[in-house]
Amino acid sequence: MSNQTADNGSGQKRIYVTRTGLPLSFHLEWPFRKSTSGADFFFLHGDIRLENSAGLHAPVAVNLSATVREVMLSLEPKDAENPVINALRKEVDHRQLEFVKSGKLVPVQFSSRHYDFKRNKWMFGKASDEEIASLLERKVYWQTRLVGGTIWVEDPAEALYVESPPDHLLDVAKKLAAEGLIKLEGEWATANPSLMERAAKFEADMRTALEELEKKHAFERG
Repeated sequence: MSNQTADNGSGQKRIYVTRTGLPLSFHLEWPFRKSTSGADFFFLHGDIRLENSAGLHAPVAVNLSATVREVMLSLEPKDAENPVINALRKEVDHRQLEFVKSGKLVPVQFSSRHYDFKRNKWMFGKASDEEIASLLERKVYWQTRLVGGTIWVEDPAEALYVESPPDHLLDVAKKLAAEGLIKLEGEWATANPSLMERAAKFEADMRTALEELEKKHAFERG
């Protein structure tokens, strides 16, 4: 069993941001394993960590349905990691997961609701150029703030998440570069001081998103 953190290809932790502005990292215990309960599904344990927090995380068990298993090229990380990360990210977007300092494993259905069988493609919600720009700004900020290094603009996981080709993400990033927010070298970005000076906004976005998520779970607990 391999407990791997999604990285940028150089062994460096990679930060993913939700559409509401929460910076996350994903720790997935590969490989997928077949259920021994008699049910026809595979599962993968993982942990979603809310970065820039006091150790908040969400332990999960990703349950892969037989229907979606049929459309997967393989259950290896090279084919499964990006859709798994985005399925989990959408659960956070929809406030289905709660971040706590400890907690029980939460089952997450990795099912056909994330896949369009008519068009044979993953569906995580088409983003506008404005939403893509916001996502990239936050991603570059949080990756720089928490880890450092360069950020891969054409990350296929991000392209899948916003349902746009990787080269379109680069086109949007070029506009951010023209505004002086980031520096681009090919498909790799680094933050300019003008972007990092927006720290108060990005961190306020994170606090607001976390407060809304916590409010929803507090209401459900009564």
